[in-house]
Amino acid sequence: MNREQWRPFLQQWSGEWIDSHDPEKDAELDEAVVRDRWLGFAPASEEEIAAAEARLGCTLPVSLREFLAVTNGWRDAGCFIYRLAGTAELQWLADSDREYLIEIYDELTEDEDEEEEEEDADVINEGAVLRRSLLVSLDGDAADIFLDPGDVNERGEWTAYWLASWSGNGLEPFDSFYELMHDQYKSFHALRKPEGETKDRWDEKVEEARLAALQGEIDGPLKVLTEAEEFGNERALLLRFQMLTMLGGGEHETRISHVVNYAHHPGILQHPLFGDELMPLVFEEDHNRDLPHGWSTLRFSKENGPEWVKSLIADHETRRAAPDFQLSFGNPEFNAAVRHITDRLAADLVFQVRDPYEEQRRNATYEETLVDGQYVMRVEMRTLAVSTVLVSEESEDGVPADFEAHDPFGAYDRARERQRQLIDAAWPELKEAIQLWRPLHEDHIAPVVLFADPVLAEMITGERGREILSMCREDRPDY
Repeated sequence: MNREQWRPFLQQWSGEWIDSHDPEKDAELDEAVVRDRWLGFAPASEEEIAAAEARLGCTLPVSLREFLAVTNGWRDAGCFIYRLAGTAELQWLADSDREYLIEIYDELTEDEDEEEEEEDADVINEGAVLRRSLLVSLDGDAADIFLDPGDVNERGEWTAYWLASWSGNGLEPFDSFYELMHDQYKSFHALRKPEGETKDRWDEKVEEARLAALQGEIDGPLKVLTEAEEFGNERALLLRFQMLTMLGGGEHETRISHVVNYAHHPGILQHPLFGDELMPLVFEEDHNRDLPHGWSTLRFSKENGPEWVKSLIADHETRRAAPDFQLSFGNPEFNAAVRHITDRLAADLVFQVRDPYEEQRRNATYEETLVDGQYVMRVEMRTLAVSTVLVSEESEDGVPADFEAHDPFGAYDRARERQRQLIDAAWPELKEAIQLWRPLHEDHIAPVVLFADPVLAEMITGERGREILSMCREDRPDY
C-alpha cells in the first residue's frame, strides 16, 4: 500500500466516520476534523520519518512508512482505537507505559508445554512477540496495535497484531499494518453501519451474488457474501447462512445462533423469512442439543432476549402446540412433494423404534461441582426402562419382529441401519422435488427449513447440499 492508495482510503474512512458520528453517544469531534473531513494530521516529512527510524534503530515497514507520509498520526482507527502514533510518538512496547502487557503474557505462557509448542508451528509465544514489538497505538478501549520486527515477510512487511483484553483472543495477527487497518475499517462498518458509497457498493455486490447463487453458482457468491458480512451487511449474513447450511460442515456460521443474534442482527429476527424458515431451526436445535441442561439459542433467547423476541417465540410455540400443526417446507407445490416423502418414511414402522440412547440421556442426572478451582461434571445414569420394537436382521423390509426387552440398544442399532438405507433411497425423490421450490422472499435462496426435520437433515449431506445449490433455482418468487 503506497501513499497514493492510502490517501483515498483514509479520506473515505474519514468522511464515513464523520457522517456516522452521534453527538449524543460519541466524543466530540475536533473542529479541524469536521472542517477538513479528515481524521488524520499533516503528512510526515521524509526527515521526520528518517529521524523516527534512527531513534528506533530500524527501518519501518513499507505500509507504516507510507501511512506516515500521508498522515503523521491518526484519530479513531476503528471503534476501539482512539489515537495512532505519529513519528515522534512511536516507541517500543518495552519502553512504554504499557510494558506491563509483556509481564502479563509472559505469565500466561510460562506454564505451557514446550513440546506442544514445538509440534504446533502456529503457536505464538505472545510474551516474546510483545517484548520485541513496536507500539503503534496511543490510546484505546483496552485495545492496542503492535508491529513485530521479528516476523518480516518477503515484501518487507512486519506482522501486525491487534490485542484487546476484552476479546479473549489474545494476539490476533495480520500480514501487515495495512491489513490490520483494513480489518478495523470493516469492523467500523459492521458496528456503525454508515451510509455512503461503501455500503451502496456492497449492496450491489450482494444482489449480484444472490442472483448468481440462484443460477447455481456457489464459490463465487460465497466469497462475495463472506466479505460483505464482514462489513456488517445483514442481507449477506442471511444469504450466506442459507448457502453454508446447505453445504454443512459444522462451522459456527452454519449454526442458527450465528444469525439469531438480537444484539447485533436485530433485522434478521424481524425479517419476513424468520418465522417460516429460521424459527423452526431454532426449535430443532433446542430439541437436539446433547445435554438436557445445555445451552441453546431457544433457551438463551427465552431467558435473556428482549420482550419482542420472547413474544415471537411464544407465538411460534402456540402454533406448534396445535394438534394439527405441521412444519411447512415452503411454497405449496414444494411442500406437498416434501411432505409426501416425510409422511411415507414416518409411516414405516422402522422409524417408530424409540432411541434408548436418547432415553438414557434424558434420564441421566448432571451435577456440576467445583474441584481445585475447576468445574467438574458428574453424570449419573439411571436405570433404563424403555418400550421399543426390535427390527431383526432378517427383516430387510423393515417389518418389526418381537420386542426383546433385554436388548433395546441392539434393537435400535439395527433399526437405525435400516432407517439410513430408507433415507438414502429417498434422496433422488427429494432432489427431484427441488425443481418445485420457489423463494418465499427475495432473500430466500435455499430451502434451509428442510433441516428442521431430522430425517431430511440426515438425508442432505454436504455433498447433496452442494448438488441442490448447483441446481438453477429460477428467481420466480412465491410471494
